[in-house]
Amino acid sequence: MEESLEIRSFEFDQLPSATQFASQIESSNIPAVFKGCIKDWKAFSNWNPTEGGLDYLQERLGTSVVEAMLSRTAPIFYGDIRRHERVALPFSTFIGLCKQHKQKMYDGCDDYVEPELHRQVDSNLESPSLLSGDVAPQQLYLAQAPIMSAENEETVQLETLKEDIATPAFLETKKLAAINLWMNNAKSKSSAHYDPHHNLLCIVAGCKQVVLWPPAASPMLYPMSVYGEASNHSSISLENPDFSIYPRAEHSGEYSQKVILHAGDALFIPEGWFHQVDSDDLTIAVNFWWRSSIMSSLSEHMDAYYLRRILRRMMDREMNQALAKASSADRERLKRHACEIHTNGELDSMEHDLDQSCQKQDLKGKEPQQRILLQKIGPCSLQALHDLVSLVHDCVNVADINQPMQSSSTFNSELNVKNDNGKIMTTEMFHLEDDPIAKILWTLEPHALQEVFVVMAHNFPRTLEVLILHLLSPVGAEVLTRKFDDMDQKTSEEDRKKFYQVFYGAFDDQFAAMDAILNQKELFALQAFKNVMDKYLGEKL
Repeated sequence: MEESLEIRSFEFDQLPSATQFASQIESSNIPAVFKGCIKDWKAFSNWNPTEGGLDYLQERLGTSVVEAMLSRTAPIFYGDIRRHERVALPFSTFIGLCKQHKQKMYDGCDDYVEPELHRQVDSNLESPSLLSGDVAPQQLYLAQAPIMSAENEETVQLETLKEDIATPAFLETKKLAAINLWMNNAKSKSSAHYDPHHNLLCIVAGCKQVVLWPPAASPMLYPMSVYGEASNHSSISLENPDFSIYPRAEHSGEYSQKVILHAGDALFIPEGWFHQVDSDDLTIAVNFWWRSSIMSSLSEHMDAYYLRRILRRMMDREMNQALAKASSADRERLKRHACEIHTNGELDSMEHDLDQSCQKQDLKGKEPQQRILLQKIGPCSLQALHDLVSLVHDCVNVADINQPMQSSSTFNSELNVKNDNGKIMTTEMFHLEDDPIAKILWTLEPHALQEVFVVMAHNFPRTLEVLILHLLSPVGAEVLTRKFDDMDQKTSEEDRKKFYQVFYGAFDDQFAAMDAILNQKELFALQAFKNVMDKYLGEKL
């Protein structure tokens, strides 16, 4: 977890003003805990199950009909509607279950058997209700029972409870979307999910443990498909996670933070933050939802643009992360190896090998004095040149290289390269660690890369053609173009022009070379797009 995303905690005497909350907390989109934030609510004392709160609630709301969540996997409550259903029942029935569970807790009877419920249609209800038989009480959770709803006033079931609560002062300027009651009679766990609104979760009674992940960690939680009914929920099972199916989930804890909330505390959960909640027996909470200023300010006619911009930004980050996996250790290893070669006198042998290769190639009529002397380039460049030439020659017969190459932007599937273990490496590689050519290019400093390609263009033009037209992988093309960008930043316009004239002049068809590089580079970006769709939207393309 990045230090900049750490959750802050505020004591009761440090609670922010509305202005401070908006400018310092809400705008940062980082969770915050407010200790004792709601201890002055009437609900704090009136709803407490240990002080007659259940009787009080039954008296206030006993005749009201509420919707409860009925889980087939209790005590875990998953957001996917295939694993739970919403059932209507009198609030008094739910309170009765809470009283029975409370009595069991106080009696401490190990052999106590929870009363079961059976489903029955009440003539006064439009949907099935639950009375006493075949459903265990712990399968029920009064989740998201509306006290206030700006969009669906007709669904509000518990409006009378507004008299016992108060909007915290730091939210007084917010246009609330909803206020909800959350109440469980037995221990419960919610699946990891995020909300499309900012959320202030207030604990009236009991205790909740909340585990939070920032939106950037969603790949570790495998969000459900974006077009599904539970798209804001994680696909991972809480009771028995299968890391063979969801391998990234095994490391999800490294990105999480845990908060324990007691009665009177409140937790700000910004929109998009995944959270998984464990609730103790007889825990009661109220939450406030409101739209973020960012979402409120978005113009609908700009959605398509924002979508493309955000996707592109996520693709760029995905590509950067893919290349960042190759550490600077590879570059240092090449330098050390070049120094060892220089010290051990292996340069002469390497130069001899390259000279032999050079003499066997068709140099397009170049005179010997036009060739670049190998002695003029540095040890790292010479080592990289030797490795690149060797890789190309290992996969294509020298006799074939001597023949004119058919310039084409398509790939020859017959051409492949073997790594040190003899494993065939195709031109469809996207991982830097799997591609020996891309790894060599990645280790070179811009000046060394320029040296290598200038020598190849003069001395090994056919080898350069094979390398670019047939052996350059998507990740290799991405590395190459980034190196070209670095090189352009560090050289003059005149030197850049000379280099590219030499580089592309080695090809019979310069446009085919450009197409080959750009086509492979775009394939790398396409793979990044697919990764983004899979990790963040739950879509495999």
